[in-house]
Amino acid sequence: MRKSLRWLLALAVLIGTLSTAGTATATARSAATTGSTDIKEQLLAIPGMSLVEEKPYTGYRFFVLTYTQPVDHRNPAKGTFQQRITVLHKDVSRPTVFYTGGYNVSTTPSRREPTQIVDGNQVSMEYRFFTPSRPSPADWSKLDIWQAASDQHRIFQALKKIYPANWIATGGSKGGMTATYYERFYPRDMDGVVAYVAPNDVVNNEDSAYDRFFAAVGTKECRDRLNAVQREALVRRQPLERTYAAHAADNGYTFATIGGLDRAYEAVVLDYVWGFWQYSGLPDCDTVPADAKNATDQEIWDSVDTISGFSAYTDQGLETYTPYYYQAGTQLGAPTIHFPYIEKKYIKYGYQPPRNFVPRSIPMTFQPNVMRDVDTWVRHNATHMLFVYGQNDPWGAEPFHLGKGARDSYVFTAPGMNHGANVAGLVADEKTLATARILDWAGVASTAVRADPSAAEPLARYDARLDVRDVEREPALRP
Repeated sequence: MRKSLRWLLALAVLIGTLSTAGTATATARSAATTGSTDIKEQLLAIPGMSLVEEKPYTGYRFFVLTYTQPVDHRNPAKGTFQQRITVLHKDVSRPTVFYTGGYNVSTTPSRREPTQIVDGNQVSMEYRFFTPSRPSPADWSKLDIWQAASDQHRIFQALKKIYPANWIATGGSKGGMTATYYERFYPRDMDGVVAYVAPNDVVNNEDSAYDRFFAAVGTKECRDRLNAVQREALVRRQPLERTYAAHAADNGYTFATIGGLDRAYEAVVLDYVWGFWQYSGLPDCDTVPADAKNATDQEIWDSVDTISGFSAYTDQGLETYTPYYYQAGTQLGAPTIHFPYIEKKYIKYGYQPPRNFVPRSIPMTFQPNVMRDVDTWVRHNATHMLFVYGQNDPWGAEPFHLGKGARDSYVFTAPGMNHGANVAGLVADEKTLATARILDWAGVASTAVRADPSAAEPLARYDARLDVRDVEREPALRP
């Protein structure tokens, strides 16, 4: 009886989909009959596509949309949810860049670096389970890298008919990871991948690369200054936690998920050095108290709050990022580092696992082979893939590597750059080579560029509003 009911439910969903598709096809035919080529009509003729709003921007059309996705791509009969996407439309004849940051999608028009390079369209996707793109009720077991890659695959299939030219997948940090996973599971969709600052935690329990990174990054003077402030914040734990308690009361912060203010305080302080190198650079060392032992409590508080953010591990700060911490604790892995310059008596908890940042009502089990699978695939199968890292970015301590099976793929590191590393920050020959390969993968490289990569330049002029070059700021310990 249960099998019969499931079969009938699946049949009903299929009939509904076919009915919607038939209506959409009729709409598209009607538009063709009347000679309409309006891009909005073409987008809304796609089954499951709905308009939230259109925002004007000179030279483009910008749409905020929702697209109906199955909660479980292996069993579409289990229900659907509305996934938010945006489309920055230039021309259907131009290449399209498929971008995701791996978190929420911005509803403000923006253009990622590959989009500027190829002078193309841009489709941006909100990662599943980041609100409002969350099924209700939320079956957290359906939040994994394959399901997310399948979201992208369906969006690509739906939009490829409108945008038939070449497609490039891209993203930064968790978005760079997302672009890589998408390529691993659907290698025939994209014509190229540009993954920025994408961590690659192959063995979750082996994180010595991070310790080596922090022992050598920057200059000794800067490292010593940061380490001293971090240690002093733990030495002065008692008075600074009183400040934290008052700060929490003033802002309505609570600490149920992590298990108390004391745990949250230590987590914020231990993020301090990591957070500095993730978002700052050597010139910013001058903003760090030079004499931590003689600094006031307020100076220590202000420095830690500016870099780590005392709201990060409150219930309110964690809530938005629950999907990330869930994935870190089930598939992605999370770094653990040590602090040899801080006496053990000052550290109670150490780097806490992602399980501590997710409500206990959500079950989590780590799958140790998932990242190994992706890493092995990239080493042996990467084709038309570019990985860009920042020399001073902690997340680059465990990068992707290419093996003998990789073809027309590259791993470049931008000197002196942090988590905002990009092609523009590479040394000259790598910058032009990377630009040339992106243009070629997108199908818009000129004869001159094919003959001489040093002639490669972005095809679109820089736009101060569209071309955001600053790192997408997230609290420390979130890629």
